[in-house]
Amino acid sequence: MTAVDYTVIVVYLAGMLALGWWGMRRTGSTSDFLVAGRRLGPVMYSGTMAAIVLGGASTIGGVGLGYQYGLSGAWMVLTIGLGLLALSVFFSARIARLKVYTVSQMLDLRYGGSSGLISGIVMWAYTLMLAVTSTIAYATIFDVIFGLDRVVAIVLGGAIVVCYSTLGGMWSITLTDMVQFVVKTVGVLLLLLPVAVVKAGGFAAMRSELPHGYFSPMGIGGRTVFTYVLIYSFGMLIGQDIWQRVFTARDDRVARLGGTAAGTYCLVYAVAGAVIGTAAKVLYPELGAPDDAFATIVEDALPVGMKGLVLAAALSAVMSTSSGALIACATVANNDVWARLRGRTLRTNGTSQDEVGGNRVFILVMGLAVIGISVALNDVVEALTVAYNVLVGGLLTPILGGLLWKRGTGAGALASVAVGGLTVIALMAWQGVLANEPIYGGLLASLVTYVTVSLATKPTDAAILDVWRRRLAGEPPAAASETTGPATAGA
Repeated sequence: MTAVDYTVIVVYLAGMLALGWWGMRRTGSTSDFLVAGRRLGPVMYSGTMAAIVLGGASTIGGVGLGYQYGLSGAWMVLTIGLGLLALSVFFSARIARLKVYTVSQMLDLRYGGSSGLISGIVMWAYTLMLAVTSTIAYATIFDVIFGLDRVVAIVLGGAIVVCYSTLGGMWSITLTDMVQFVVKTVGVLLLLLPVAVVKAGGFAAMRSELPHGYFSPMGIGGRTVFTYVLIYSFGMLIGQDIWQRVFTARDDRVARLGGTAAGTYCLVYAVAGAVIGTAAKVLYPELGAPDDAFATIVEDALPVGMKGLVLAAALSAVMSTSSGALIACATVANNDVWARLRGRTLRTNGTSQDEVGGNRVFILVMGLAVIGISVALNDVVEALTVAYNVLVGGLLTPILGGLLWKRGTGAGALASVAVGGLTVIALMAWQGVLANEPIYGGLLASLVTYVTVSLATKPTDAAILDVWRRRLAGEPPAAASETTGPATAGA
């Protein structure tokens, strides 16, 4: 690292804070703060969506999987891209028309307010663990860049994200995500990818140096790919951090086409990471851990200036995921958990500065909690796996069922969340947190429970379904449905 590299990184970090301040000046309502006023066009929407889904795991972890398995190491990020494509093509337009702020508020609209608090707690746990994992990743990156102590690195990286997220909410995060998207594209796709391949002698030399399995599409294993699909592809369909970006779209067309562009970008990014990792295996065959491949090739293969930019790209990947998870966590904590416990509702067209201030306080509080948990924990892989398994096992069926099956009921949704979540937890206790069986069993139990209980209970009230249909069609909400949250049950 030279003075030029350090300057590039410091300027990048200062720019994030400046954009946070600028975003604050554009925030005058709850809608501005939580969903960027629901007015993002295709360029900003696709850029910010790609930034949120391609985090540190997709960048550093994707290169590490390429180092370990070759080109088939792309499958983890490929399933993320495929999930985003499915969300964008089949569901995003309908989701955007609902004009809500959270996944739980969608469930309230569809089922009549019967499962919002439980689903909110599950979603809050997931987004909290996602934010913690991203924040811990700062330790690795800042150690490479500045040689900082782990705790100092976590506090520094976390403080920057908390600062710009608290200042301007989704507007600040959108602006910083666009910069992070550009930095990742230039740093990883345009710089590191070609340099790594050339440094390794080209594809012909890579094929001659490595076993044939490194170039097999399914070298990582079919069962692993299937598990990635269940966790990551389905996770893209229902995660609050992803839905909150869908809510920022200006209209149906932006949500669909912009999301499709972002999903396609993810597929390219997945292959690039695997190729970089494969090249690193040729250059450094005896690394201590696969995840060291990214930092090693950046340190060794790139010239002055480029090194700082590519490390800034890695930092961008972590910061975009961290900020997206943080605002999702705070939004759910405030509007799905705290507000429900207090019996309050949130207006979908709210402009009160008190509401903006309340959400800003929750981002600050959740941000400080994330930093504290990150400092206390050394490894949250198992905790994140628990969150993902409970999220998909408990919420996938009632969410997709609500969008696709008219006969689904609130009782079926509530039972599905409870049975699916408890089954996942029980199987993790029996088979182990990292086993595949918990997610398989949880999804099956959730689906069977949802269908059985829905068919055994009275259909959802016609008035509730009428409000739901109006929202899905993009019609103006009736006066009784101006709020989301517990009160929606009586709409």
